[in-house]
Amino acid sequence: MTVAAVDTDLVERAFDQYADMVLRIAYQNTRNQSDAEDIAQNVFIQLMRAGNFADEVHMKAWLIRVTINQCKNLKASAWYRKTTYLKEEWLPFTAEQNKVFEELWRLSTDQRNVIYLYFYEGYNAREIGELLCRNESTVSSLLNRGKRKLKQLFIEGGYPYE
Repeated sequence: MTVAAVDTDLVERAFDQYADMVLRIAYQNTRNQSDAEDIAQNVFIQLMRAGNFADEVHMKAWLIRVTINQCKNLKASAWYRKTTYLKEEWLPFTAEQNKVFEELWRLSTDQRNVIYLYFYEGYNAREIGELLCRNESTVSSLLNRGKRKLKQLFIEGGYPYE
């Protein structure tokens, strides 16, 4: 079996442009700095093996999909289920984003990923459906339920909701 030559320019460009996004997605799924960093590292290792992409949009979508799948794989592992973490104070977000993410973590993982991709990465429901291998209507339902729940959580928490 032969390994394709690594396009170092592609990997460096992707890392410079998308490392923060990959880390944020991993962290908002795992809530643990070490796990998020490990997942980000694994994603970029997979990128080195992946080969060529049609364009930047395809590569970004691939990075998001692989990151979410890595998070699911970690959560499904026996090691993860049997591990207890110390409380962490590290968050890869601004202070304002931290408030939002504290409330986001109270949503289901599916709702959280859909809301994150919609509001922070700028994808629409159809694009999110393609990324997550879900129907557009399912994504729309998750988005609407998540927004309603988030609004309720903000109001209950005393945050100004606009």
